[in-house]
This record gives sequence, C-alpha cells and structure tokens, in this order.
Amino acid sequence: MKVMQKYFLALVPPAEILDKAHKIKIALRDQFGIKYALKSPPHITLKMPFSYNEAKEDVLVANLQEHLKGQEAFRVKIDGVGTFGNRVIYLAIEDSEILRSCQRGLTKFCKERLHLTQELSDRNYHPHLTVAFKDLKANHFSDALAFVKQESFTTVYYAAELTLLKRIDGVWILHRSLRFSSDELPSS
Repeated sequence: MKVMQKYFLALVPPAEILDKAHKIKIALRDQFGIKYALKSPPHITLKMPFSYNEAKEDVLVANLQEHLKGQEAFRVKIDGVGTFGNRVIYLAIEDSEILRSCQRGLTKFCKERLHLTQELSDRNYHPHLTVAFKDLKANHFSDALAFVKQESFTTVYYAAELTLLKRIDGVWILHRSLRFSSDELPSS
C-alpha cells in the first residue's frame, strides 16, 4: 500500500545553537502564546515540505546521499533578526554563494530526480531560521519582534550535513542526517 508522507530538507545547526534558538521559541510561547513554530526544531529550510512514498524512503535517502557527493561543508552565520510582513519573525542567516549553490542544487535534484514541483520559495530563496509565524497575531507583532531582537545572537557554524525532517503526528522530527561527502571544514 502506498503511504504518502511529508518531508522537507534543511540545515540544522549544532546542539548549542539549536538550544538557543529553541529557548527563544519557548519564551515566545510563554510570553505571547506563539507556539506554531515549536512544531519543528530550529532549522534553515533548503527544500519546502513535499509528499513522498514512505515505502521508498530508503531510495530517497540513497539518492540524496548520492547528490551530496562533493558538497563541501560551508560556513553559516546567524546574525540579526528579520521579518516577512507582520506575521513571521526569524533569525537572519547571512547569504552566501555556497549556501545558495547548495539550495539551487537541491532544488534541481528534487525537480529532476524526485519529480517534485518547484515552489515559488525554491526560486526566491531567502535563508532564515523562523522563530514565530502562523499564529503570531498582529497585536503582538511589535512586542514579539522587540523581544526576539533582545534575545537574538550572532554565531557561526559549519554545515557539514543535510537533515531530512519527517512529519509524524503533526510535528516535524529530525529523521535522518546525511553527511556531505566532502565534509572537511574550510580553513578560515
């Protein structure tokens, strides 16, 4: 029987950064009732959610691992806070050509090999780490934004793997980590 499951592809920061970003989400829930962002761990989306046959998940992972051959580890900088309108607040990710190249390569791979639809967000990629969205009410926006700006942090890490997230019981879980084949950290 064919069971379609929801997945997406992302960069997930190391534990200490994950924890800091998660604490911001928890504080937003506690102070403003904003909890939708807690349905997924902090991450930088590279491919928006898509449906895929769960029975072929190992094939999906094998194809992704093949695609990642030669992908170099790269620097990711979290610096500042941004918004999309007055409904989304995020930690800003410094744009870089290697991050864009990684995302474009995944978009092309997903379209050609997995036959997935190319989303508008695939073409207009803006790297970010969301901390509040969907249930962020307009009357809380300014206060929530000021809070995130106060709690935000600047840090750098090296991304050396892609994470496949899977939706289970309405929550996104870190399902599989796929190391970049060329995961030596750059010098500098």
